[in-house]
Amino acid sequence: MRFPSFLVVGAICIFGVYASAQDITGTILIKKKLTKPSVTAAVSVYQRGTAVKLSKDAEDDPLAYERSRVVLYLEGAGAAAGDAKSPVAQVQQLDRRFMPDLVVIPVGSTVAFPNMDPIFHNIYSLSKPKSFDLGSYDKGETRKVTFPKPGIVDVYCHLHPNMAATIVVTPNQWYARVDRSGLYRIPNVPPGQYTVVAWHKSAGFFRKSIVVEDGHDAVADFFIPLDADPKQVVQVNHESGSVGESK
Repeated sequence: MRFPSFLVVGAICIFGVYASAQDITGTILIKKKLTKPSVTAAVSVYQRGTAVKLSKDAEDDPLAYERSRVVLYLEGAGAAAGDAKSPVAQVQQLDRRFMPDLVVIPVGSTVAFPNMDPIFHNIYSLSKPKSFDLGSYDKGETRKVTFPKPGIVDVYCHLHPNMAATIVVTPNQWYARVDRSGLYRIPNVPPGQYTVVAWHKSAGFFRKSIVVEDGHDAVADFFIPLDADPKQVVQVNHESGSVGESK
């Protein structure tokens, strides 16, 4: 059985792209706790009706927790736009918290906000990449938001001041979360020159230039905060996310 020539050529091209793609890996080193403890008002101050227990942070290892809060993604030539048909991410409202409170999605993706509590929530954001107000809605209801621009989106609840979450909208599909041991891996990166961006909510943005070569995986390590590595000195605009080298 003979296959049409265009199918054979297409298969070879697809195989060639994936065969030449490499991984970017690295280690995130954090030497001190960065996240400030949240202060929550008593329930009676801002809630009426059904009482809902507030869940607590599980921080058995504070530094492992900090490492797991780091997100990495690529910027630069060759970083194509993400797939707008990506699966819908989910941020639940549960026990007067967002679960999870950190989500990473490629640009064009949608996030669902289901209310799992027997009380009303009113989810909103005033962030520049995407501002929205979902209004008040009760248990069992879900509302969705699509994010057409990359950037950092901070999410809150009008009715519960302790609730806060962050949605990191990356410019492409090449991103990674750091595990609790400090390791990360961005797979299947085509050869080219990129900027690896590391972001931590309390520490800000950090960048490193990197070249991915055919047949060779690349490595980009980060020390957070900056004073742990004087060679990585940058000035960070936390609001816009822009970064420039210090002189």
